[in-house]
Amino acid sequence: MEELKMAVEGEATAPPLPPPLPNPAPVPVSPETEVEAFKRRIDGIIFKADELEKMVNEVVQFYASKKQANNSKGSSVAREKDKDKLVGVSNSNSGVDNSGGKSNDKMQADGCRNVVGCSRRMQELMRQFGTILRQITNHKWAWPFLEPVDVKGLGLDDYYEVIKKPMDFHTIQTRMEAKDDTRYKNVREIYSDVRLVFTNAMKYNKERSDVHVMAKTLLDKFEEKWLQLLPKVVEEETRKKEDEAQELVNTHIAQEAAIARLARDTDNELNELSLHLEDIRKVVVQRCRKMSTDEKRKLGVGLSNLSPENLNKALEIIAQDNPTFQSTAEEVDLDMDAQSESTLWRLKFFVKEALELQAKNNASKGDDNSKRKKEICDALAKTAKKRNKRLSS
Repeated sequence: MEELKMAVEGEATAPPLPPPLPNPAPVPVSPETEVEAFKRRIDGIIFKADELEKMVNEVVQFYASKKQANNSKGSSVAREKDKDKLVGVSNSNSGVDNSGGKSNDKMQADGCRNVVGCSRRMQELMRQFGTILRQITNHKWAWPFLEPVDVKGLGLDDYYEVIKKPMDFHTIQTRMEAKDDTRYKNVREIYSDVRLVFTNAMKYNKERSDVHVMAKTLLDKFEEKWLQLLPKVVEEETRKKEDEAQELVNTHIAQEAAIARLARDTDNELNELSLHLEDIRKVVVQRCRKMSTDEKRKLGVGLSNLSPENLNKALEIIAQDNPTFQSTAEEVDLDMDAQSESTLWRLKFFVKEALELQAKNNASKGDDNSKRKKEICDALAKTAKKRNKRLSS
């Protein structure tokens, strides 16, 4: 107990904590460090401005191409190219909502369902056509057309001169089962090749020959069965065209929404960039020294040498910081001493650039005038020389 008491007493009599250290004085920033930080800030703004320029160009190009498309109807090939372009942009801007309409995701989902439905309907048509094809190939007269013609074995030396595109049922079946680009895209492609099998045989063989008669008989049977399937084929083709047209509309709406959002975002970021630039301008002005009386006098002389267009721009700069200043009045009374340092320095930078550009333009015009005078003098000299020749002769 005594030990515990001593420990408690020891804690009670412990020396007090030292007072907190005072806050360290702010470390002065060297001018070089401040300039480097300012430079990095400017570089960031320049990079952002370049990005915004790309965004603006994308918006401008879209509406320019849209206007051109509206002015000229265009061919079917051009419309297909537009469709491919629209699909690409739509995919790159997925998730963009069009106010008042379907979302891009929903339109894409609808498009996928249309594609799946179209594929299933086409598969059903293929199945039904396959049934017709089996009925034809199982006919007792179909055997000459099941395999490619043995041109060499049968000694048919002129076969490829008469028949430009040979066809047979084995080749048709191979293309129907293919997994690559050689696979038939639709029923009409198969129909054309089946007809080609029989028309080739009828073209190469004489009308009264067995092969010609067999081919014509099977062709008639095939055409009869095809006419029964044709209404479904036409219906599917019509629905496919409608789906493609709707898909084109959906992708165009999606692109419109994407571009509209891009325009809004660009506008917001431009406003934000403008605020950053205004902050930088204020910082620069704060760092600028006070303009001397002689500099103000030279600035006034420079203003008097500006072109009317540049003078109006200079007056607009003054009006930005002085709401009561009437920049559009017929007579303007400008008191340089009454202007803020911000306005004076902005005017100085503007006047310097404007006068340099005016000097370049005047020099270019002077060169053109000198060149023209030289050409006139040369022409007069040649004319005088010819006149002297005629007089001497």
